Amino acid sequence: MARESFDKEIQFLRMLALAGGAYNRQQFANRLGISVHTYDKTLRSLKEMLGTLKQGLSQEQGSVLSDGFQYNYYESADPLLLFLFRAKSLKETESIRLALLINVLQSRELTAKDLQDHCSEQMPADYPIPDEKTIRGDLKYLEEVGVIIRLHGGRPYRYKAANDLIDHLSDNELLDLFDYVDVISNTQVPSVQGFLLRATLKKALHKRGFDPDTGETHRYKYHYHSRILDEAHLYTIFKAIQQRKKLQFLYLSPKKGKSYASQNSNPLFERETEGTLQTALPLRVVYDHQYGRWYLICHGQRGIMKFRMEGLTQLEEGEVVTEEEFDQRLHIVLEQMKYSWVTDTLRTLKVLARFYNPDRSGANFVRERVEAQGQWGTIREETDSTFLYEITVNGIYEIKPWLRSFGSSCEVLEPAWLRKEFIAEWKEIQGYYEPVRENL
Repeated sequence: MARESFDKEIQFLRMLALAGGAYNRQQFANRLGISVHTYDKTLRSLKEMLGTLKQGLSQEQGSVLSDGFQYNYYESADPLLLFLFRAKSLKETESIRLALLINVLQSRELTAKDLQDHCSEQMPADYPIPDEKTIRGDLKYLEEVGVIIRLHGGRPYRYKAANDLIDHLSDNELLDLFDYVDVISNTQVPSVQGFLLRATLKKALHKRGFDPDTGETHRYKYHYHSRILDEAHLYTIFKAIQQRKKLQFLYLSPKKGKSYASQNSNPLFERETEGTLQTALPLRVVYDHQYGRWYLICHGQRGIMKFRMEGLTQLEEGEVVTEEEFDQRLHIVLEQMKYSWVTDTLRTLKVLARFYNPDRSGANFVRERVEAQGQWGTIREETDSTFLYEITVNGIYEIKPWLRSFGSSCEVLEPAWLRKEFIAEWKEIQGYYEPVRENL
């Protein structure tokens, strides 16, 4: 899936999810770093994909691309990367052929030759008839991803759909499993696999005559569902880390205002890109849950390098390094990031803060949140209404928004200069809310 066009569509969909209708065509094109013509072409392509995938949308909703994602907010996390995953990752002939194989294996156990005959009979007239080598390649792929299983026995091998888990569950167990996957996939770190599993379980329930939507008693959603798009690079990166391979990529810093750089096939019209070409050894992936951001931690020409995942495009695998070199680079990163709230590698300092328990009785949400999110910090009781929180971190820039988010329930005590900064910031905020008219 790591093609240039896929990178472009990822950036396009991210902007659509985050900005909605705030930009006109020219502003969209400028922000992406493409021409208006390319913008229109990409929009048409995405609309065609949406047209093939949409189910249950009205004609009016289907006519506007953004409505395809927004018509039901609580189902809108399913598209985005999943939308591209389903529509772009397979050629049209592959998708039809694989669908035929999976459908027939739901109820029968067949050999590769039987499946070739079935596809030859069922493929549309204007599509080529697959040969045995193609069918065996499809079966190997489906077996690797866990969709089908090869049965024990001699040649010729027989295959069937891998439905044992679902088939052996009772109705109540299947409903419980769907509820669990639904909650986890919609509240934890976004995951393509989580939404795919949710969709599979939902189909299984429909086959048994259940509608999961009718039994919902509450709604919940992860706040940064557009970040699922960053997962397009995760598996390439994890593979490179596992195999100790360097990565080559074009990086467009989110601070530069451009999120994509077009590739021109004609050198006469080639223009200087806004991004920077990078070659680095990937070591770690870090997720900032507070802002919903992925970071790639690498070793490059300038030592430790940190990249926002949304700025990565055109990833390619490079040379392999020795195990000794990889372990050495990784050890340095782990030591320097030992006290990183997220990715900071500045000098360490101690932060001491006083937290105030809620006045009302019941759950102490302040204490519970500090315990859950405070990482390696320590808590000391001070009074019945307050407790102290102490932590050593690399710099304060990443922990500062977390402390600020507690509002009046948090008072920074040390370092003194940080306390003064907080006082100045709160005074500035107070000034914004001063009455403009004297009679208010």
